[in-house]
Amino acid sequence: MQISHGVHGGSRVVGMHNGARVVNVGRHGGYVQRPYMSRGGHSYVSRSYYYHGHLYAGAYRSYGWHGYCCYYGYHPGFFFHAGFYGWAYNPWAAPVYWGWGWGGAPWYGYYGAFFAPYPVYPAPAFWLTDYLLAASLQAAYAANQEAAAAGDEGAAANGGGSDNLNASNGGGGAAPAAGGQVTLTPEVKQAIAEEVKAQLAAEKDEAASAAAPAPASGGQQASTDEVPPALDPARRTFVVNDPISVVDADGNECGLTAGDVITRITDTPDADKNVNASVSASKKDDCAAGKTVAVAVDDLQEMHNHFREQLDKGMGELAKKSGTGGLPKAPDTGTVAGDVPPPQPDPNAEKTLQDQQAAADKTEADVKQEAASGSGGGGK
Repeated sequence: MQISHGVHGGSRVVGMHNGARVVNVGRHGGYVQRPYMSRGGHSYVSRSYYYHGHLYAGAYRSYGWHGYCCYYGYHPGFFFHAGFYGWAYNPWAAPVYWGWGWGGAPWYGYYGAFFAPYPVYPAPAFWLTDYLLAASLQAAYAANQEAAAAGDEGAAANGGGSDNLNASNGGGGAAPAAGGQVTLTPEVKQAIAEEVKAQLAAEKDEAASAAAPAPASGGQQASTDEVPPALDPARRTFVVNDPISVVDADGNECGLTAGDVITRITDTPDADKNVNASVSASKKDDCAAGKTVAVAVDDLQEMHNHFREQLDKGMGELAKKSGTGGLPKAPDTGTVAGDVPPPQPDPNAEKTLQDQQAAADKTEADVKQEAASGSGGGGK
């Protein structure tokens, strides 16, 4: 197992169990990944996610890049009809006023200094941008509320640490920006909206390709030397989905949390499979906006995967709500199955994740005990 802790709390445990890759993200869940199928010269894995009591599964395409295997890209199980993608890509005939109903939500009050929705929506891309950001901040708040209640990372026992501070502030895992100023600037939100539009255009093309699926083929090898989405020169802006630790240009470690935004500025990974990125918006001072940091390509790819998954959910919400509350009526919002059938969730995923977390807790407890014994019982 690899066990890591973020500088602002949160943990990540990665290990192998019976041929599956098991990833715990904090104590609120994670996923179990297994080989799935090969189609059209590409290999796919299945991921069974367990988060906050919910179990679901998805397919991910494997990308081999410069001898490294593998990066895993989210692959939708369905696509909307072309007309709906076109409608979501283009501006509305008139700006739309939309009430989200977040006023009394604890997460919204807590992050009010960091995030504010657009007062009016000239196009669906801006509506989807606020949907994506709100989903990330809601998830961050919920996860860290659970972590604070459970004493994640032993913060309560240690009598300090960022988790205790967050608990006293009402959770959320990241202190709001000082001064009550919105720190997700219009420029940053515009960059995210442009990423939304680019992804809508890409999914429209993917939907057309999925209409004529290639025959299945054997093997489980990743496609070789193909740029994964995280390194696509056309994609620059990424929204952080889980807490990660990064290193700035001075060699200092700092933390990014869900809802922070970074911009990739280099395209070629170094020997440690990191690329440079600029922090565009952050809820913490140690990783403040403007800093250049080294980010693992794997982390960038997971940000992109989460972005795509949330965009699909947002499109589903837009389809359901079209023609109501002032939203224009969308054209055909029907869907078609993707070329790779969605996998069934692993019914043992929850137990597998719990077992790995228990093993990680025991390992850390043993290490601390050994360290204390070696230092003469100092208990450091």
